Amino acid sequence: MRFLRTATGAIALLTALAWLLVAVIGADERAAVVMGVVPARLSGLIDIAPAVPAWLTPLSATLVHGGILHVALNLLMLVWCGHLVERVLGPSALVLIYLVGAFAAAIAQWAVAPVSPTPMIGASGAISAVIGAFALSFGQQKRIVRSPRLNRALNALWLLAAWVVLQVMIGMLAGAQGYLLATPAHIGGFLAGLLLQRPLLLWRYWGA
Repeated sequence: MRFLRTATGAIALLTALAWLLVAVIGADERAAVVMGVVPARLSGLIDIAPAVPAWLTPLSATLVHGGILHVALNLLMLVWCGHLVERVLGPSALVLIYLVGAFAAAIAQWAVAPVSPTPMIGASGAISAVIGAFALSFGQQKRIVRSPRLNRALNALWLLAAWVVLQVMIGMLAGAQGYLLATPAHIGGFLAGLLLQRPLLLWRYWGA
């Protein structure tokens, strides 16, 4: 399939296969601990071994999910928003947004709860960055106030709020399973996508 040869398709396929493998071998809880973002571990307060190096866990955590509802929603939003963002900004920019979003999400969650021992899992922080870039690229500019710039910001915030609510609902339906589906992480990733969208757009069409 042509879609699987895109950056969005490759990320989605890798994420789905990683979740399926973990689910098949029944290693969900172990994977969350050794691959998830543990704020207290980033703070140097606890040590987990063997495990993915702490500085790499923002990336490895995107491959671990709390159940089929969690991974299905994330993949749906990634595919829906990602291929459109990739079409406008290019595959390299899409990958950059995704990676930066993953680290921004982890940093935001760590900043809010630096001593938390609960693993943060899922690709939603990275996908939040893609959604942020999507919001600026394709967001429907409903007129709320007179300022176009403020309207753009308000519409982006509305999309972020809807995404966070969806994540919270999925977490409640899945019982959260002792993992962290974190609002600060979503906000951190979303802001990263907002900040990266315009520079990457200018780079592609004017700087290249």
